[in-house]
Amino acid sequence: MPDAICLGEALIDLVALESGVTLAGASGFAKAPGGAPANVAVGLAGLGVETAFIGKVGDDPFGHFMADTLRAHGVEVSRLRFSREARTALAFVALTAAGERDFVFYGQPSADMLLEPGEIEEDFVASARAFHYGSITTLREPARSATHRAARVARDAGLLVSYDPNLRADLWDRLDRAKQEIIAGLDYAAVVKVSEEELEFITGAGDLSAGARRLLEYPGVRLVAVTRGAAGCFFSTGECQGSLAGLRVPVVDTTGAGDGFVAALIAGLLEAGAPGALGELGAEDLERIFAYANAVGALTCTKKGAIPALPNRAEADAFVASQQGGGA
Repeated sequence: MPDAICLGEALIDLVALESGVTLAGASGFAKAPGGAPANVAVGLAGLGVETAFIGKVGDDPFGHFMADTLRAHGVEVSRLRFSREARTALAFVALTAAGERDFVFYGQPSADMLLEPGEIEEDFVASARAFHYGSITTLREPARSATHRAARVARDAGLLVSYDPNLRADLWDRLDRAKQEIIAGLDYAAVVKVSEEELEFITGAGDLSAGARRLLEYPGVRLVAVTRGAAGCFFSTGECQGSLAGLRVPVVDTTGAGDGFVAALIAGLLEAGAPGALGELGAEDLERIFAYANAVGALTCTKKGAIPALPNRAEADAFVASQQGGGA
């Protein structure tokens, strides 16, 4: 049985061949496997955590490519379903000169939105130590109910439950509904990872400490992680909080950086004894865990694509050692 399970969308990023262009100005695109929860699954597997993925892709060439990619990176895919009713989602992505993304999604609904509650095997979910999910599969039924069912099982079984709201405004018909669904997803989480923009969207607070306190008011939330791009990260448990500066790296593509961060965060918390020891971690423990997550997120930015850029344990350890030793 896996130590960690990720549930959500698996899709194909079609990345513009040139940097610094709009989608309309791109001469062509290269396919890259992606989808935030799928990226986290690959990140976890690369860091040595036995990981499985739950989701649905189209019974089409892109869906099978996605399954083969996850499998090749050591992710268990026996609960990845194939749909003949919808295609695998596509996301066209262009990168600015700074490596930031401009994207548009195709597939409404895509196969990932058709995951059924009845396709969630509760015993399988409950057998893990950690469960990670996002908000994209709460866009519509039946995937919304499937996501909530799996997260509820994970919470009730005492797993380390991690949630990434991952706001994609263009996918929602109304931002007020997006906020409502994203907040509903907080019911199951112990660990919540948000960007600065997502924190303000959910809580209305522009201040990191104030926003984190509002998230920690939700019954199960015990740790809030805020990614800040080049500025690094912020974390809070209510009892202790801290900030870590970003690491200077040659940025090629920021796609997947947050997912690499999440994978390293979950791996670090599991190594530290979570879920049982989550409430016992002090500032020193958390700073060590977040420093590693910061490093993995930064390292992911040095290559194009998400899954192809996620580092394995040896690469991440070597990078962290180089930073500690004053290397570039």
